[in-house]
Amino acid sequence: MIKELRYLLIIFFILIFFFLTIKYYLSDEHKKKYYRTVNEINNNLSIDDQNIPILKNDTQDIITYVDDKNEKTKPFSFWKLLNE
Repeated sequence: MIKELRYLLIIFFILIFFFLTIKYYLSDEHKKKYYRTVNEINNNLSIDDQNIPILKNDTQDIITYVDDKNEKTKPFSFWKLLNE
């Protein structure tokens, strides 16, 4: 008998927990707080976006191409490497 009451109480507390959690997250007060914080974050981001410095482009002619080919190298042959 006590065992069944214990299980019943555990189930009751779990149901109460879920009910109160859902009630809180669906409440108007929580929605207002959520939208205020999202709006505040967006405002902070827009202010920070305006303060980002623009960097000077210093990557002109950074790549140098080498035209010298080494003619002494032999062509690569995969099967010859396996046979050796």
